[in-house]
Amino acid sequence: MSEAPVLVERREGYRLITLNRPDRLNSFNEEMHAHLMAALVEAEGDEDCRALLLTGAGRGFCAGQDLSNRVYEPGVVPDLGSTIERFYNPLIRKLRALPMPVVCAVNGVAAGAGANIALACDIVLAARSARFIQAFAKIGLIPDSGGTWFLPRLVGPARARGLAMLAEPLAAEQAEAWGLIWKCVEDAVLLDEAGKLAAHLATQPTIGLSLTKRALDAAETSTLDAQLDRERDWQREAGQTPDYAEGVRAFFEKRAPQFTGRR
Repeated sequence: MSEAPVLVERREGYRLITLNRPDRLNSFNEEMHAHLMAALVEAEGDEDCRALLLTGAGRGFCAGQDLSNRVYEPGVVPDLGSTIERFYNPLIRKLRALPMPVVCAVNGVAAGAGANIALACDIVLAARSARFIQAFAKIGLIPDSGGTWFLPRLVGPARARGLAMLAEPLAAEQAEAWGLIWKCVEDAVLLDEAGKLAAHLATQPTIGLSLTKRALDAAETSTLDAQLDRERDWQREAGQTPDYAEGVRAFFEKRAPQFTGRR
């Protein structure tokens, strides 16, 4: 397998992005951060790329931060906030702001920041053998990479506190039952199912899906009145796209729409 820490495969309508440090369970170092961000920026700039699929090489999705980079001499006080500000926060913000759907296929363990990077994606599929672990409490830290924001919104405050404070593994099947992820599938079909989903999303009205992402995120901290105004404004924008006109035509002509994802 290539030694590049992130692999990018261009497929029809979407890109497959693979975290590629399998010997370290795809844990993050600065090089992998830089390559992943570059892959996301490049995909965002490609008008033919209308969806992303993110997964990991080998037996795990991502074990979070590579702790071999976190060994300090006695007396040295680390500034972990600097790492978060430089790498993890920009990554989460980029994933949430991408103007296209992002599918995550979790194969094996997703721990620490790796779990929360998965949760930052729009639709998460997990292999039945996958496990989600908020491992931070095991080393005296708090969930980062959006963990304290995602968890209570996805599974509720009681389960969020249990996951964050006990750091117990959560099986993929239970993650689906709790609403943490979209779907749990058999290991053997994970990439096939995720690929089919990404390929489907790549044929859909991309601008409308992008506005849907923005609206759902905004709703998390919005009043109803403010959200109604956003829906009005963004529906106006969606209604002026060629995809809306095509969708209406296809409905009346009783055929499948041919969306372009362009303005």
